[in-house]
Amino acid sequence: MSDKKKQIAILGSTGSIGQQALQVISEHSDLYEAYVLTANSQADLLIQQARQYQPAMVVIADERLYDKVNEALSDLPIQVYAGADALCQVVQAEPVDVVLTALVGFSGLRPTISAIEAGKTIALANKETLVVAGELITDLAIKHRVPILPVDSEHSAIFQSMMGEHSEVEKLILTASGGPFRQFSLEQLAKVTPAQALKHPNWDMGAKITIDSASMMNKGFEVIEAKWLFGVEADRIQVVVHPQSVVHSAVQYADGAVKAQLGVPDMRVPIQLAFSYPYRLKSSFDRLDWYKMQDLTFEAPDMERFRCLALAYEAIERGGNAACVVNAANEIVNLAFRQERCGFLDMPAIIEKTLERVPFIKTPTLEDYLACDAEARRVAEELL
Repeated sequence: MSDKKKQIAILGSTGSIGQQALQVISEHSDLYEAYVLTANSQADLLIQQARQYQPAMVVIADERLYDKVNEALSDLPIQVYAGADALCQVVQAEPVDVVLTALVGFSGLRPTISAIEAGKTIALANKETLVVAGELITDLAIKHRVPILPVDSEHSAIFQSMMGEHSEVEKLILTASGGPFRQFSLEQLAKVTPAQALKHPNWDMGAKITIDSASMMNKGFEVIEAKWLFGVEADRIQVVVHPQSVVHSAVQYADGAVKAQLGVPDMRVPIQLAFSYPYRLKSSFDRLDWYKMQDLTFEAPDMERFRCLALAYEAIERGGNAACVVNAANEIVNLAFRQERCGFLDMPAIIEKTLERVPFIKTPTLEDYLACDAEARRVAEELL
């Protein structure tokens, strides 16, 4: 690796992935520096991170908090910006080498496009970007010769299982923990509370993604993401429920051989690899204890109980703006469920109705995606 420290822009530094990325930077401070840190509204944590990591720039997306952040950092040589447009501008800063997109939801789309157009390496932890506009993003990445390195543990596992291979991929195996309600009946699912859904058995994640994991929408989005990242059609992407979360995902090749990546559930491993690729760095993270792994089990997902997963496959089949509609409606119902404005099983029902109502566009432009996102949100709110 070169002597120059890699300059990292972390979009969403106050979230779960962002905080773990800063731990990776701390562990390898001889190799990496945080050049940009951004947050949506967690001003206090952003201020604390900025004082500790001394980035060149920080962005607080919520403009009402600009004065607070600017004042708190006024004694440091840090440029402070506010607003969504600022996110698109800071990623284009000349010194930035890698942009880690760890924003939640649709908000990650425009800054990711901006970073690709500036020729920055993308460490992608915002799956919605590829869910919403997979074709647009992959075409742009090819045009600007920008690598997109997956940070999602499952996609990183597939990526690692493909490293050094030149063989034909027969299928991708995406593992899913099954979430906290894996064995619940439909009657039980109708009564689950947000508090129950926010208790994930294996992973420590943000609130939105934890609910998506419980509904298995997260896994549906990962299928869509895998299709675009690896150029494999959805009918060759198999979801396998694996409650122990030890096998992070696998690839089956043309000769029938399967390569999988195993490890403890720790997002710092894929984050670090995205920063260091094509090298692996030493780390102090926990190691797998082979003698504790008595039972590794695998089962098929139930598409009837977990309709969100079926809806994601349906969106892939339809193509066009269908996945954009599903994502927007899901963001609305996910929040509504957390606020106890709808039940667990209402989520897929509202997403399905939204998909029926929003006009289909076969080959959407970026403007179409933005308009479609707004329309789908409006329809889903109405259905609530």
